[in-house]
Amino acid sequence: MQVIDAHCHLWSLGEGNYPWLERPRPNLLGDYSPLARDFLVDDLRRVAAEAGVELLGAVHVEADARDSLAETRWLAKVIEEQREQGISPLPSGLSVYLDLCAEDAEAALDAQLALSPMIRGVRQILNVHADPRYDYVGRHYLREPAWQRRLLFELQLYPSQMAEAATLAARHPGLVMMVNHAGMYVDRDGPRGWREWRDGLRLLAACPNVAIKLSGFGMLDHGWTLDSLRPLVFEAIDAFGVERCLFASNFPVDGLYASYAQIWHGYDRLLQDTAPGERHAMFVGNSRRYYRLQEA
Repeated sequence: MQVIDAHCHLWSLGEGNYPWLERPRPNLLGDYSPLARDFLVDDLRRVAAEAGVELLGAVHVEADARDSLAETRWLAKVIEEQREQGISPLPSGLSVYLDLCAEDAEAALDAQLALSPMIRGVRQILNVHADPRYDYVGRHYLREPAWQRRLLFELQLYPSQMAEAATLAARHPGLVMMVNHAGMYVDRDGPRGWREWRDGLRLLAACPNVAIKLSGFGMLDHGWTLDSLRPLVFEAIDAFGVERCLFASNFPVDGLYASYAQIWHGYDRLLQDTAPGERHAMFVGNSRRYYRLQEA
């Protein structure tokens, strides 16, 4: 099974750059203390090999580092060391953190770009929620004029924020926006939450410059099954079409709830009635195109 993992994370606690891992506090992930250990490129290769998954590439998305430049510098070193060993490097693309409201945002982006030619986009998490367990940032960046002038690539938000995001995507048709984690269907206590997620996806999908990553399902459904994933995956594919859907693992975070094998082979089973070309597009081709990844 060949894939490009369009959303994964690496970290080394020895870098001293991940206080959220060093001092775990319960949040939507539940008890995530098992994540408080190194997860390096060799670990990613290992779990993929054990799963029978051939990694044709991987996109590293910023992992809430204390110092985002230090994270990129470390990843650039990891990539260069693999090249020196004659190994096709992982990750093959980077999405880095950027505070798009900061006065020096453009200079900060230039500093990031100077560290690695592998940078393909940026992420600034936007998730705001009335429940403190789910609130990442406590601030409605989507409504701030400074942020609106400097949009981002990786769009991590909740369904309640999708209408505002769709308005901005329509206003900036030349900017590709990638919805993270299938839109994070968070409010699951009744049909209102489902409708908010479903209708929000349709608003975003109406913008041709928006695509979606199908990943991170375990964060909000710790005991997921293929039956619980099926309506979410099919609804997203129906909204965005095969050509704008990318699958990803969100490993090692989603490793709290399932193995790498369970995640990828679960996706494969969900798509068992899909044409081989469509499956390849969602597992490989779309990630290669959106993140401008070279073939190994």
